[in-house]
Amino acid sequence: MFHMKQLLIAFVIWNCITFLLMGADKLQAKRRGSRISEKILLTAAFAMGALGVSAGTAAFHHKTLKTTFQVPLVAAARINIIIVALVIYKLVIQ
Repeated sequence: MFHMKQLLIAFVIWNCITFLLMGADKLQAKRRGSRISEKILLTAAFAMGALGVSAGTAAFHHKTLKTTFQVPLVAAARINIIIVALVIYKLVIQ
């Protein structure tokens, strides 16, 4: 079983990756290059990467006005918060 430190490290690394995905997509949008699909970005957010995607949205001013992206991102963030709270609760109780 993972220890709290390992879970935290994995969480931070994954959210750094999702942040960089948003930056890469913004760069490709400016260059009119090959883009990262919204489906992949939102899947990454739902897979515990909502913090990184949200930070990337704010930092790169990317997809901030796109409701079809923002609504699922908020849902992903809420689910991520619930999962983190449950993991912390489980680790503290045992």
